[in-house]
Amino acid sequence: MKTHAIIPIFIPHLGCPNDCVFCNQKTITARLQPLQKNDVADIIERYLPTLSNRGIETIEVAFYGGSFTGIPIDQQEEYLSVAKMYKDRGMIQKIHLSTRPDYIDNKILANLTKYEADIIELGVQSFDEEVLKLSNRGHSRESVYRASEMIKNCGFELGLQLMIGLPGDTYEKSILSVKEAVKINPSIARLYPTIIIKDTELYDMYQRGEYIPLTLEEAVRTTKDMYRILIDAGINVIRIGLKSTDNINENGGITGGNYHPAFRQLIESEIARENLEKQLHDILGIYNIRDQEYIDRKDQIVCQNNNQKLIGFYSNGPSFSYMIGNRKSNKLYFEKKYPHINFTFNVDSSLENQTYRVHLKEARQ
Repeated sequence: MKTHAIIPIFIPHLGCPNDCVFCNQKTITARLQPLQKNDVADIIERYLPTLSNRGIETIEVAFYGGSFTGIPIDQQEEYLSVAKMYKDRGMIQKIHLSTRPDYIDNKILANLTKYEADIIELGVQSFDEEVLKLSNRGHSRESVYRASEMIKNCGFELGLQLMIGLPGDTYEKSILSVKEAVKINPSIARLYPTIIIKDTELYDMYQRGEYIPLTLEEAVRTTKDMYRILIDAGINVIRIGLKSTDNINENGGITGGNYHPAFRQLIESEIARENLEKQLHDILGIYNIRDQEYIDRKDQIVCQNNNQKLIGFYSNGPSFSYMIGNRKSNKLYFEKKYPHINFTFNVDSSLENQTYRVHLKEARQ
């Protein structure tokens, strides 16, 4: 059961001092005019009835879309005062905002403390100076370290956002960035493969042949490896990839080759497959000692007699779709690669999320 919900409030391009090459906030947020104070209350009031009686323990009001702490301080206070009013009434539990690393200072943090903000996410994107420069980010990696330390010292939860495949980026640079993020030890993280949105400098670079986007396979591989590093470090990855909306989809504002509306499922499915296959190989190794001989030949495990093994794969309910794979990709993978094994996919509610078990069931003649 979902116990956490977010009420998103978009403040498109407000407070942002420059245009990053990948950014068109008007397209992303689908709103042309800045929010008024009353708009914030209206959005919250519209969401709250949909969240009642659902067992949700934590409701966040989250300010997204622009650099929140870059907008005029009086406007910040207008928005925050509305959110705090609902927090004081116990109708929401947290206030969440996103901003730039170079828009954090003591005055800003004191104001956020005054209005009882809880979570500050920094749009880091990369720790590589060349990538930051080519992407026109307008900040350095040092500003990330400084802002992160200040945020944590003031008692806020810290979030870091990273992008994969920006101009000048490589697999090695992306892995370096995620390892630097782990050193900072944020509470939460987001991973966004770069997509090309129309009416951006990146789109023009793409049209001129100056930028080549990652393929979907490259984006999955890099993001998967970054995700593993984060979760192994105990960092909660709350989003992978942009959410599909009416304005951001493969038929709308996006061009290029790596956008997928279920990108996180692709990542989780790949990880599930690797987990299952490792356990499967452990079981196949036991057969070498017992009654079956398996030969690893061109990455194909071949059975040497006519007995068909029954192997059960298990996950809990929420992780079952990952175990099966996006569009049954894992199911098809195992059936093709191991034709002499009969696989079943099962639910075991005792397992934790994203945890999988492989079990030898019996043999068929």
